[in-house]
Amino acid sequence: MSKTERDAAGAPAAKARKARTGKAQAAKEPVVEIPAEETPVAGGPVAAALVAESPLAQGPGVPAVREEADGPQGGRLAVRKTYKLYIGGAFPRSESGRSYVVTSSTGGFLANASKASRKDARDAVSAARKAFAGWSGATPYNRGQILYRIAEMLESRRAQFAAELAEAGTGRAGEAVDAAIDRLVWYAGWSDKIAAVAGSANPVAGPYFNISAPEPTGVVAVVAPDDPLLGLVSVVAPVIVTGNTCVVIASERAPLPSITLAEVLATSDLPGGVVNILTGSVKEVAPWLAAHMDVNAIDLTGVADEDVAVACEQAAAENLKRVLRPSAPDWSADPGTRRMTAFLETKTVWHPTGV
Repeated sequence: MSKTERDAAGAPAAKARKARTGKAQAAKEPVVEIPAEETPVAGGPVAAALVAESPLAQGPGVPAVREEADGPQGGRLAVRKTYKLYIGGAFPRSESGRSYVVTSSTGGFLANASKASRKDARDAVSAARKAFAGWSGATPYNRGQILYRIAEMLESRRAQFAAELAEAGTGRAGEAVDAAIDRLVWYAGWSDKIAAVAGSANPVAGPYFNISAPEPTGVVAVVAPDDPLLGLVSVVAPVIVTGNTCVVIASERAPLPSITLAEVLATSDLPGGVVNILTGSVKEVAPWLAAHMDVNAIDLTGVADEDVAVACEQAAAENLKRVLRPSAPDWSADPGTRRMTAFLETKTVWHPTGV
């Protein structure tokens, strides 16, 4: 028998010996099981967090890593929220690139908020003017439906708003959120009734029908009060429920709930541009809005500086804007119809009888 034939004949036996040897070694070596929580994931802690979020991370041996700590020691880095402006239904940064630090009631850092400029104010007015025709042309019933939808969305994020109000130093934050929701529902109910209250059929000495009907003023600039949610809702809702559009300067001290409210507005059927929210310095932005020739009215409720209020009133006189002067109302009280009628014009129509 040749060498080649002998090797071929002995190959199966060699394979069998190797298999027996491998089994014997496996039996001698201990099996080390790695606990699921210690299973390494390629890519480090961030990749581990992503794996944990995957719907496939349900089987044995797949780590369920979802740390909520703010730093690398906790397993992941928190995704910090960016608080931007709200203009035309979008969330742009300030064109100036500026921001300012927002602190809690105890002085702790909360976030950096965008600091609006004169250009941002002009962009917001343009967006409000563009949205005015469609919003004022909508039926009052439809506007009421949308305000009710805003209340629904606010209700669904109640815990988030309560947390932000508590950080801003608002006492009984949960009750403040509830009051803001109720305020929206209250104004939604007025949407198709305010015309009957503010309008009239007037007796005249002649064969005519004389009818007065309210109409929206147009674009309204609003300086929101320091109450970051209930006060904000209480000055914005009466403006838009009657068909106006608005540009709002949020509370300078506590602007974060206003931007979170903007997120609610963006997802609640409200057309883009109806409400535009700016954050930053009231002293810097308010006079530009007061002097803007395409703004029809201005609400100075949140202006605390008397000199700024006087300057805004003087600038507003240039194109005969309606002005609601600074005040400090009790936002928990019955608001009445004053804020709705403050930004309504009255159109009177004469029509011959018998025609």
